Amino acid sequence: MTHPFHPLAGQRLTIIFQRRLKQGGMGYVCDGGALGNTTLPESFTDRGMPPERGPLTGEILAGLVLLLKNLQKRLDSQG
Repeated sequence: MTHPFHPLAGQRLTIIFQRRLKQGGMGYVCDGGALGNTTLPESFTDRGMPPERGPLTGEILAGLVLLLKNLQKRLDSQG
């Protein structure tokens, strides 16, 4: 468990089974001990992508805003 704010952060968990999540990606149903079984998205585990080396910048956010505006324009023109 790598997500720093999860109560099981830093612990190794036994994976009971894995499944595809509705929102995309993989999820792992794990034995959480006293917390019971818990489903973790891949990004919360060491199986997910490593964290970025640098902070989120204004330039990155501006690019995201532009991307979202362009996607919204496409959706509006289709419907």
